[in-house]
Amino acid sequence: MPRPTGRVLTLLELLQSGGTRTVAELADRLGVEGRTVRRYVDHLIELDVPVESVRGRYGGYRLAPGYRLPPLMLSDDEALAVLLGLLAGRRAGLTTTERTANETASAKIRQVLPKHVARRLDSLLEALAFTDEPGEPDHPDAGLLLTVADAVRHRRPVSIRYTDRDGRRSERTLHAYGIVAHAGRWYVTGRDAQAGEDRTFRLDRVAAARALPGSFDTPVGPGPAERVLAGFATARYRHEVTLRIHGTVEQIRAHLPAAVASVEEHEPVAGRDPAAEHWLRVELRAQRLDWLPRVLAALDRPFVIERPDELRDLVVALADRLASHARRA
Repeated sequence: MPRPTGRVLTLLELLQSGGTRTVAELADRLGVEGRTVRRYVDHLIELDVPVESVRGRYGGYRLAPGYRLPPLMLSDDEALAVLLGLLAGRRAGLTTTERTANETASAKIRQVLPKHVARRLDSLLEALAFTDEPGEPDHPDAGLLLTVADAVRHRRPVSIRYTDRDGRRSERTLHAYGIVAHAGRWYVTGRDAQAGEDRTFRLDRVAAARALPGSFDTPVGPGPAERVLAGFATARYRHEVTLRIHGTVEQIRAHLPAAVASVEEHEPVAGRDPAAEHWLRVELRAQRLDWLPRVLAALDRPFVIERPDELRDLVVALADRLASHARRA
C-alpha cells in the first residue's frame, strides 16, 4: 500500500475514534505537515466520507455524527490470512486477549466466509500440526500495550507500575525504545530513569502505564529485539557458567542461542576466518544446571568447563550413565 494511501486510512481511523482532532495533533500522529493533513481530508471528502471542519480555538476536524464505515470486505486469501494469523498468534501466546475473545473474532469472520472458502479453511486446519505444545502465558492488557506503543512512537517517557519475579512492586519512569514479542511473551525495553541503565520488563507484569510530559532521544546501537536477547543472556541467575568450546559460532548458536549465552573468541587472532573452528568462550547464567550436560553432549565438540565445578560433576555423571547403557548386552 502506498504511504499516502496508508496515511489517509490512518487519518480516517483517528477521526473514527471520536471527538474533534486538531490539525497539529493529526499532523503529529501522521508525521506530516498541516497542509498535507488538509489534502488528506480532501481525499476523504472525495470518497464521500463526511469530514466536518470545526472552527475556533479548539477547532480541527471530525466525522459527521452517526457516520459509520461499511462492513470490511476481505478477499478469500485475505480472510484465510487473518484466520491463520489468529490461530498462530493464539498458539504462540502472542495475543492481547483471552482465548474466548480470540475464538469469537475467528467465528465472526467464518460466519461471513463463502462456503467454498470455509471448506478450504477446514481442510487446512485438519492438516495443520504444531511441533510443540502451546504454553499458557499471561496476556498484557490491550490498552496498556497501546499506551506503551504510543510512548515508543513519540519518544515520550512513560510511568509504569511493575511487579518483579520476586513479587516486589515499584513505580518506574521508562524511556521505552520498543516492544518485543519473544517465546510467547511481550516485553518492553528501554532506559529506566531511576536506575540510570537499560532494562527489560515483561508487559504482563505491568499493572498500569501512563504517558508523561517531555521527550527523549533513542540511542544508536542495537535494536529493541537485540537488547532484549542480550538482557536474557546477562540476567542474574543462580549459576554463572563459563565454558571454552572448540568449534564455530554457528555450531554453538545452534544449541545455545543468543537469548541463552554470549559467545566470544577465547584468544582473538587477527585475520582469522570466522567460519573456521577454534576455541570460543561461552558464558551463560541459569537457575538450574541439569539441562546443560545434555546440550554439551548434543553439541559434540571439545569443551572445557571453567566454572562451576557442579556442572563438571553433572557431565561426568551423564557420561557414566551413557557408558553404562552402551555396555549392556
